[in-house]
Amino acid sequence: MPTIYVETLVDAPMEQVWWATQDPATHPRWDARFTSIDPVPGSTPARFRYATRVLPAVRIGGYGVHAGERTRPDGTRTSALRFGSDDRRSLIASGSGYWRYVPGPAGVRFLTGYTYAPRWGPWGRLADLAFRPAFGWATAWSFDRLRLWLEQGVPPERALGNAARDVALRTLAVAGVGALTARATDDPIATALTALAATVLAVALPPHPHTPAARRCRRRPPDRLAARPPSLLEKL
Repeated sequence: MPTIYVETLVDAPMEQVWWATQDPATHPRWDARFTSIDPVPGSTPARFRYATRVLPAVRIGGYGVHAGERTRPDGTRTSALRFGSDDRRSLIASGSGYWRYVPGPAGVRFLTGYTYAPRWGPWGRLADLAFRPAFGWATAWSFDRLRLWLEQGVPPERALGNAARDVALRTLAVAGVGALTARATDDPIATALTALAATVLAVALPPHPHTPAARRCRRRPPDRLAARPPSLLEKL
């Protein structure tokens, strides 16, 4: 199973990055993969239940266990996780991953690596060909939303609104170009090519600095340390 890897650089204090990513009430605010995270009181190691809203009236639940290391000799911090879902509607059956926090002169390198096993047999493996890249994109988009919050003070809710407006404006621009071209020529091929060019341009244009974008994150591990799961994961 290929590992999903995402990394960003957050120009904020380590304690602030740790709080925003480890607090169960704060985490769902910026992470599009979760709608709610509820710790299980008194559990050791720490257990939790989570839910993800996939449609307005549809929520898929799951469970997890995690542990973190806040004090390490090299100044880094680590969080390890195992997770899964008993909900048959969930493509994800079980998985594991880690977060690593690496301090540096320009901020905190915040990175994750995780993978999971899909359910639904051959149909699940087929669906995962599209789901896994989309899940990786959602992780990267969320990491950039976190960065905007901690670096520039853009609340996650406002960042989501900025992203929605960005998509709407790009879509309207492509539709407008297509409509104008269709009115100017009767050639369907020319209209289609113009609309295609407008779509490529709309996708390629950089987003506003206050709009989260997955493209700003690293998607491949730069070194062995980043790619190697922590030993903490073996204890869960």
